[in-house]
Amino acid sequence: MASPKSANAFRTISEAAEEVGAPQHVLRFWETKFAFVAPVKRAGGRRFYRPADIAVLKAVKRLLHDEGLTIRGVQRLHKDHGLKRLLGADASLLVDDGETTDSAGAPSEAGETPVDAARLRAVLADLERARARLDAVLSH
Repeated sequence: MASPKSANAFRTISEAAEEVGAPQHVLRFWETKFAFVAPVKRAGGRRFYRPADIAVLKAVKRLLHDEGLTIRGVQRLHKDHGLKRLLGADASLLVDDGETTDSAGAPSEAGETPVDAARLRAVLADLERARARLDAVLSH
């Protein structure tokens, strides 16, 4: 039995499909719909997927299957916010789309950026204040 490939090794379409959890024909279809899905093609048209390609494919699958976006929705998200936003904090370090991030935007252990965490805390505080007002009104 062959030893497993390193994390940085290129993957064939069958290996990529298995790792992403989508059939090979779906990966080929996504190439036609998303310009940012672009594996390396060798002579004879064989596709080889880099680690960044795998991360992109996993993000596309998550957005389409788990979050319920349409193909057009994923295209618009990419157009409006770029590839790093599409991937999320965990995988955005794998791609270089020309954007720079500073140390304040580095992902934390939970996969949130400090900006996201602060924003979430502010939203939570607003919700808690609204609940307190509702409780006060309903108790009269």
